[in-house]
Amino acid sequence: MCAFDRRTLLKGALAAPWFGASWRALAQKQTQTLAQGAANAQADKTMEASEAAGPTLRRVRPGDPAWPSADAWQQLNAAVNGRLSVVRSPLAVCAEAPASEACADEFKRLKNPFYIGDTPALTQTCGWLDAWTSAPSAYVVAAGEAQDIAGAVDFARRHRLRLVVKGGGHSYQGTSNAADSLMVWTHAMRGITSHDAFVPDGCAGRVKPETAVTIGAGALWGHVYAAVSAQSGRYVQGGGCLTVGVAGLVQSGGFGSFSKRFGSAAAGLLQAEIVTADGEVRTVNACTHPELFWALKGGGGGSFGVVTQLTLRTHELPDQVGVVNATVKASSETAFRALVGEFIAFSAASLINPHWGETVAFRSDNTLRISMVFQGLDRDTATRVWQPFFDWVANGDHGCTTTPPQVLTASARHFWDPAFLAQHVPGALTVDDRPGADPGNVFWTDNLVDAGQYLYGYTSTWLPAALLAPARRGDLADTLVQTSRRWSVTLHFNKGLAGAPADALNATRQTATHPAVLDAFALAIIADLGAPALPGIAGHEPDVRNGRRSATSIAQATQILRTIVPDPGTYLSESDFFESDWQRAYWGKHHARLAAVKRQYDPDGLFFVHHGVGSEAWSADGMTRVDGARTEPTSSRV
Repeated sequence: MCAFDRRTLLKGALAAPWFGASWRALAQKQTQTLAQGAANAQADKTMEASEAAGPTLRRVRPGDPAWPSADAWQQLNAAVNGRLSVVRSPLAVCAEAPASEACADEFKRLKNPFYIGDTPALTQTCGWLDAWTSAPSAYVVAAGEAQDIAGAVDFARRHRLRLVVKGGGHSYQGTSNAADSLMVWTHAMRGITSHDAFVPDGCAGRVKPETAVTIGAGALWGHVYAAVSAQSGRYVQGGGCLTVGVAGLVQSGGFGSFSKRFGSAAAGLLQAEIVTADGEVRTVNACTHPELFWALKGGGGGSFGVVTQLTLRTHELPDQVGVVNATVKASSETAFRALVGEFIAFSAASLINPHWGETVAFRSDNTLRISMVFQGLDRDTATRVWQPFFDWVANGDHGCTTTPPQVLTASARHFWDPAFLAQHVPGALTVDDRPGADPGNVFWTDNLVDAGQYLYGYTSTWLPAALLAPARRGDLADTLVQTSRRWSVTLHFNKGLAGAPADALNATRQTATHPAVLDAFALAIIADLGAPALPGIAGHEPDVRNGRRSATSIAQATQILRTIVPDPGTYLSESDFFESDWQRAYWGKHHARLAAVKRQYDPDGLFFVHHGVGSEAWSADGMTRVDGARTEPTSSRV
């Protein structure tokens, strides 16, 4: 959709009457509209007859004669235990009074990820320039149990509605909500239960019991780490950002700070409960519905069903974890090239192993920003690992200077303990400042920039470990420097599994994630983001002119970087919205198998997300089937 259309759509959505009305009042108004539009109803019957005889399925929108009646919405509300409501956007005030204090206050609240997470109309990313803008769904089912979700899925299928799923709401691709849709919101499903000897259903005698944790789909990783690590002394591999939802991360593959030791989040999945497109609640694992289970391990959220809970393997908690922070400045581009070359040699020798994770940024101002974490090492050992590199930097002949490197360690049990960190590492965490907020609602202060972000460009590329071979290091260094002339590039060492132990590699090999991750030493991310913004809201609009310049530079930088990567793969959760050959880029050889799973469990395409498996059969907004396949809604259980 063009920029003009998106602004018009947003204004219409924010000003729509259902934001200030109850769902019952809206439904009654829709019934009146239907009663007054007999001719339109007849026309719709003609349309339905045409569709029944032809290849294209069109979903319905509010105002269409086929939109569900008041009685239908009331029946759904009863079926989901009164958990249906109209979505009200707190930003509606901005459509009428963009310069008001009330509007300004709402934009300030967008810097609190917990406020966003608690509000079904909002998403953690406001939008992406020339791609999508966050637009509230029409209705939401705030699910409390799997049967609520089954009722919503059946209703959406029967009435041909656009259906979306929101957990943590962190999708960069805009999949957590959609205009004119029915949202399934798993926010309330946050149970966390530990197991000393878990065996998946139907697998008795076939697999050994394992320590595990069962987590509700709406849980956030910060709360999970507090329960599993800080309180129970175990480790579960999840995401690095504490406000990311559990279900979405696992289904996308999922990487955390220590994935080079424990593998991807998807690799730890032992069992899931999911509501499929037929409205059935299914338990899936390696013994029951194994293909669907495999697809949930990296095949992408929102494509195969609505996950209600997940059971993940837990591990022995490392004794210590720590961080290494430093900024190295080169005096010239020549000095920067030497610095990059030295760092690559150091990385190949010392960082491609299970101990290390997180990031090093190669910036356009000739600086190297080091923000690494480690596990399984004490402070003295970690310091010795880095000493050769910082000795090289300290040599004045190389034209580089650095701030004193910071090396900190803590007991791993305290790494996700909000009370401990507040006392011993003040400023590391930012708390949810709303009155009465859960004291466990905390996030890394470094992630504050991400809250409510507006994206101008974002790409990722897995870098194969072969680039670290002595004969290839020069090419890698030259390319990183050339890339950084266009835009800064950040290497995420924990998002490539080269150097991981065999158990982590074997478990990740059994997922749907692109096989390139197995031999990648890092994931290179090139991105630009800004403060919360919404097109059409004066004073809060995105910076279109500079944003498009940034997008162009990011595309050029990515093109340069990929010249040394044959058949580049990308991480689907952190990928370019405009990725052309996305099926190959996201999943490689796994896409054909994923497509077969999609056809088996969702043949009508009820579940649609941008660049999700099967999405090529639909228009960009997911409202019209365009592949010529005959699609008829299946029967409903409710």
